[in-house]
Amino acid sequence: MKTQHSFMTVFNHRPQAVAFISGNEKYPQIDGIVLFYDTPDGTIVRTEIFGLPKGEIPCESPVFAYHIHEGSDCTGDANEPFSNAGGHYNPYDCPHPYHSGDMPPLFSADGEAFLIFLTNRFTVSEIIDKTIILHSRPDDFKTQPSGDSGERMACGIIQSTAKKFF
Repeated sequence: MKTQHSFMTVFNHRPQAVAFISGNEKYPQIDGIVLFYDTPDGTIVRTEIFGLPKGEIPCESPVFAYHIHEGSDCTGDANEPFSNAGGHYNPYDCPHPYHSGDMPPLFSADGEAFLIFLTNRFTVSEIIDKTIILHSRPDDFKTQPSGDSGERMACGIIQSTAKKFF
């Protein structure tokens, strides 16, 4: 019962970290928020993304990879948006998809995505000042080092909420 209770009450509290997601020049319509909550059972990640590219063909609803990256900067250039976000957050040098920063895919519902999951791959304090990257394709969970997940469409910096935002 302890686990059920902690999950039901976690959203009554302020998250310990937040990342505001923004699209690059090619995808300026993408925006969203990712909230991080430490719990006794692990870290809960809550994601809401809007303005995703929409699928036009049945059975091809877009699926997007998203990962925590090791860098602390969402800059880059026109050829490689968000290249300064670095590679996947991977403090234990694990193969993909066992990087600490590998997360479940986002399934678009008419340009919007919502996902909540629990992980024990990181605590909130370990990911402060890291980045989140939203990719253009789903992660295949096997190709090294990043799952053949496509271009970097959007980025956000994970920030502590200790004194800001909430």
